[in-house]
Amino acid sequence: MKIGAMVESFRLDFKSGVEKAASLGVEGIQAYASWGELHIDQMTPAKAKEVLDIVKSNGLVFSAICGDFGVGFTNPEQNAIYVEKSKRVLDFAKSVECDVVTTHIGKVPAEENETKEIMRRACRELAEYADSMNSAFAVETGPEIGQVLGEFLDSLGAGGVRVNFDPANLVMCVDDRPENALKYLGKYVVHTHAKDGIMLQKKVEEAVKIGGEANEHQAMLDMGKKYLELPLGEGDVDFDTYLPALAATGFNGFLTIEREVGENPEKDIELAVKFLREKIEKFNLK
Repeated sequence: MKIGAMVESFRLDFKSGVEKAASLGVEGIQAYASWGELHIDQMTPAKAKEVLDIVKSNGLVFSAICGDFGVGFTNPEQNAIYVEKSKRVLDFAKSVECDVVTTHIGKVPAEENETKEIMRRACRELAEYADSMNSAFAVETGPEIGQVLGEFLDSLGAGGVRVNFDPANLVMCVDDRPENALKYLGKYVVHTHAKDGIMLQKKVEEAVKIGGEANEHQAMLDMGKKYLELPLGEGDVDFDTYLPALAATGFNGFLTIEREVGENPEKDIELAVKFLREKIEKFNLK
């Protein structure tokens, strides 16, 4: 497996973020094309070439492009707009030699209903478009348990919609074990996020007695927070179980570090690189 980093996690401009990622010894980077410097609305062939040159000159590749516009695909009135925008992101990704675009599609209902069918139509169209160019439109895990997402993807009848597997989202948002979710999603995984965290409600409920840590968790719950992202190894993702299970699916791609909070993201990412290298070595995942 290879280690990547989300450029935006460094909180620098694109070029500086790529250079910083390279200095940490990662092999690839992921970047957003739905906002920021690489937004598709300001991309021209010349600009795309410039972007690719920056990445290649630092000895890196794009592990994936993020095409998340923050709206999902549950609204039929908006879907036509964002399906087309997503196709443009797939086109841009191809222009920078990347075959994977990641996004959130909204929460897939467990039951069959109108919302699920609306999402299915949008995802099927994107699956067929991605298939036509040998690319993958990868749905990020987390809003629903792995079994529900896996059965939804099975129903599409097209391979172009795949999975961006985020183990922390599963742990933090729906209390699903990543190694369990892989039973339903393993065949679809084309990219992963290396992230960790906890579900606050679960931590409070599991506390034998309310000590200082549980009191902090309760206070965050009272403020409306439902989960807490943490550096790799400090949350509830059991990487010693998860990574071998991921490897068993045949996946040998990128573990892309995504650090969305924290006062010193560069330090956190540096520690995450070290953490992942140790796990790759421990489980012979090279």
